[in-house]
Amino acid sequence: MFQKLKNRITDFLNESADHTAFELPLFPLNTVLFPGGILPARVFEQRYMDMTKACLSDNTPFGICYIKEGSEVGVPATPHNIGCLAKIIDWDMQQLGVLNIKALGLRRFQVLETRTEPDGLIIASARLLPLEPELPLPTEHAACASVLKHIVERVGEDKFELPLKYDDAVWVGYRLAEVLPIKLSAKQNMLEMNDTIVRLEVLHRFLTQQGLAT
Repeated sequence: MFQKLKNRITDFLNESADHTAFELPLFPLNTVLFPGGILPARVFEQRYMDMTKACLSDNTPFGICYIKEGSEVGVPATPHNIGCLAKIIDWDMQQLGVLNIKALGLRRFQVLETRTEPDGLIIASARLLPLEPELPLPTEHAACASVLKHIVERVGEDKFELPLKYDDAVWVGYRLAEVLPIKLSAKQNMLEMNDTIVRLEVLHRFLTQQGLAT
């Protein structure tokens, strides 16, 4: 199964908009991953251990989707149909049977349909969503970058993929959406948005309501 995935996904990553369907394994989680974001995760269920080992061996990504119904362990959960491709950029196994990975968000994708393997692993037929091209940060949303910069300095730059792009509206929007204390359902809505400026407007409004911006 995984051999069929090898190179298929990688071929699509540099396409700005490709409607070709491809298959990938899904890792449903109670979190939302954005392109360019870094996500640490603990892997211990056999289905996901096999998945991550195959992805490491073949240098292929897998899909992370926020859980719509169900839980992270046990019976396969029902994922939202918009997720983010994730590539493992670091890993270790300090405890036997528990694989710690660090994944980097690559591209957004839409799940077209799914099937569940006998071991419980969900395989999706998916297509990539269009890239959001870099966009200069509008001056009226400069406060968003200022708040984000303060957060990054507080938690540490090592928690983020370099370079830091405070002048890019797409990067600022994605990073704020992932670090601000907002509901996961709201984060999912922002992942699904295709309009960079609308996403920034929503985030700026939240910052204003919290007294963090004007």
